[in-house]
Amino acid sequence: MIILVSVFKKVVIMFNISPELLPYFKGYCSSSEVILLFVYMKCRFSLSYRDLEEMMRVRGARVDHSTLQRWVIKFVPLIDKAVRKRKRPIGSSWRMDETYVKLNGKWIYLYGAVDRYGDTVDFFLSEHRDKSSTLSFFRKAITENNIPKKVVIDKSGSNKAALDAINTDLDQDHTIQILQNKYLNNRVEQDHRFIKKRIKPMLGFKNFYSASITISGIENIRMIQKGQVRGAKNHLSTFENFAILMAA
Repeated sequence: MIILVSVFKKVVIMFNISPELLPYFKGYCSSSEVILLFVYMKCRFSLSYRDLEEMMRVRGARVDHSTLQRWVIKFVPLIDKAVRKRKRPIGSSWRMDETYVKLNGKWIYLYGAVDRYGDTVDFFLSEHRDKSSTLSFFRKAITENNIPKKVVIDKSGSNKAALDAINTDLDQDHTIQILQNKYLNNRVEQDHRFIKKRIKPMLGFKNFYSASITISGIENIRMIQKGQVRGAKNHLSTFENFAILMAA
């Protein structure tokens, strides 16, 4: 027990939070380093909140699983902001698809896209699977990144209709090439499987906001893992690059 606590303290000492972020942690009993460490662990590994609660007890701290959930909801937006601020440019050829996520026993839809190298373009959670939702996803992705030259989609009519709507607002020389071929979408489907593996221990979400925040955290840590953040070093672990990001 002493050894585990000693190791835990050593990790915390190495993990310094940017002074700009410290005001967000004012009023919390736990330190900013401990809070962000467990938010990271939730988003990085396939763990339930009760798993994390037990891990806290192993390290000599008693924090209820509901408190850990509130940490995720509160502090994942800080991670999202930091990642988007330092995200590397992505390629101009996108692979886009959507998958299913369970919310209160019903299915909602996670839209996502990667470039030809597998780097994450963007993600978007929606209660509906239609042209309007797809259009919202593409507008968000284009705003955060750039206008792609080509987008590979499946045979979904709503995906095609959304891209056609975007093309009507673009100059003829800069329209997006649309390629409908589900067999070319393996990269984005693999990415979706990775995300679903992370959320499987949760056995579904209770509300849309919680689902959106949690998935955002998983997607952002995934981008750090892929090396998509400026300042990330290939020889360092995902956590070490996360620590560099949060200290910047």
